[in-house]
Amino acid sequence: MLILFLIPLCIILAVALLTLLERRVLGNVQRRVGPDRVGLFGLLQPIADALKLLFKEMIVPGLSNYLIFILSPLFIFLLSLINWSVIPTFYGNILINELNMGFLFIFAVSSLGVYGIIMAGWASNSKYAFLGALRSAAQIISYEVSIGIILMMILIYVESFNLTKIVEAQMYI
Repeated sequence: MLILFLIPLCIILAVALLTLLERRVLGNVQRRVGPDRVGLFGLLQPIADALKLLFKEMIVPGLSNYLIFILSPLFIFLLSLINWSVIPTFYGNILINELNMGFLFIFAVSSLGVYGIIMAGWASNSKYAFLGALRSAAQIISYEVSIGIILMMILIYVESFNLTKIVEAQMYI
């Protein structure tokens, strides 16, 4: 049960630190000072960014479907967390979770994210936002097709949908 809270926490911390690293590198590339004002060497900047994001005013279009408009980003976030649930996890020498069709599961769940984008565009009750959402969905589908073809090469080589076997096959390359 603890691992259900530990994995998302580790992901959130990794994203926060990688964002901080990206901002510092971009500051150096653009010859300006990166985030260094909050905390020691700017290490508290991700926390300041999160607090700013939490307390920002949420703007919802007037005639929108409020519930769907709010739930669509949460739906996409939930799908990304569900994908992490099938990653093989070891505790010592014991394999905690392993799904024989893990690769297919990840591919299926990640393709459901298109529905969240269409839901957000439709819920705004604006034809321009809906057309933008359809365009974004079409782009995501076209990228998924090409990525799917590329990933099929891995499946042909490994001859398994099991993620553990895919990782083990990399040792022999």
